[in-house]
Amino acid sequence: MKPITENTINIPRYPLEFQQIITAKNQNFVGREFVFAAINNFLNQSDRGYFTIIGDPGIGKSAILAHYVSQNLGVVYYNIEIPGKNRVEEFLTTICTQLIEIAQNQGSKNITTNFSDSTTEDSGFLSLLLQQISNRLQPRQRLIITIDGCDRIDINNQPRGSNIFYLPRYLPEKVYFILTRRPFLTDKSGLLIETPAQSLNLSNYPEQNRADIHKYVKNSLNESSHSVDASAESRRVHSLSEDNNPGDVLLNMTEAGFDDDETNFMYVKEILAAINEDIYPQNLQLYYQNHLEKMNLATSKQQTMALQVLNILVQEQSISIEAIAERLDTDEYEIKVILDKWREFLHLESIAAEINYSIYHANFRDWLRQQLESKV
Repeated sequence: MKPITENTINIPRYPLEFQQIITAKNQNFVGREFVFAAINNFLNQSDRGYFTIIGDPGIGKSAILAHYVSQNLGVVYYNIEIPGKNRVEEFLTTICTQLIEIAQNQGSKNITTNFSDSTTEDSGFLSLLLQQISNRLQPRQRLIITIDGCDRIDINNQPRGSNIFYLPRYLPEKVYFILTRRPFLTDKSGLLIETPAQSLNLSNYPEQNRADIHKYVKNSLNESSHSVDASAESRRVHSLSEDNNPGDVLLNMTEAGFDDDETNFMYVKEILAAINEDIYPQNLQLYYQNHLEKMNLATSKQQTMALQVLNILVQEQSISIEAIAERLDTDEYEIKVILDKWREFLHLESIAAEINYSIYHANFRDWLRQQLESKV
């Protein structure tokens, strides 16, 4: 990844809780060059704007952003995954604190460091800081603010119709936001902006995702073989991981228990961590349980029908709304309402001019099936 050497803004170290996430997400990071190339192209072609990375749960969005920040000094970072960080007041306080220090490092002397209620009630103060910093940027400098996990923002304490986190509708020159989020309905983006914008959906790059997963598996097996005793098993894994032959990379995937077309980093990471244990990885179970709780919460008002829909989804690799409605003898609109609320956990595919739905990952589908069967 080529760093943005033009961006030489001095900013303070990130809060410790953010730095810990950046460090953790950077472990064994591989590839994703197509994402960084797209970001750099956007920065070079637009004088300001929003760039959004969209992807399924576990596909590596957080790691991409953490690596990007670690490789480009001066990029502001915010992570919504940390408890309490999903509220707009916390976001504005944290971001504005960093921006104030940036402005002060630039030489601005009329910036207040005292937050008032008005600071976190809309985007006014944030926009003021962005404009003041923009005015003092050198010709080849940029202000880049990254926000990881926009799908987890709590919008209940914001006025209806306001942008998520009160993100500005307009941006000053040389100011950019890079966001990550799970798949969402177009009319549910939570953003009304009038500035250059571009999105990159990771699901549109299956070949690149698979290639990066292969690299990750190979590196992980190689690291594992060096960290255990030189048993026959470790020597076997070591021999598999040292050969650069593409055919042996596929063998690595098979030996580790993955399909060749696997693209989910979260799943691969947790399975590799428990590769010598005859258990289902606890972290993966907790991850999936969080998914299920979010799905249940989203469809609590349609609880009975939602359970029926889920029972069908876990039995099918792909199915249309029409087919689900026919099985349940109900209106297609009712089914669509439920599936729309589960959008971040679903894949959509056009088959014979009809949209088919499937659970985003086969292993999550299998886990859901087990949960449903255990309650019968």
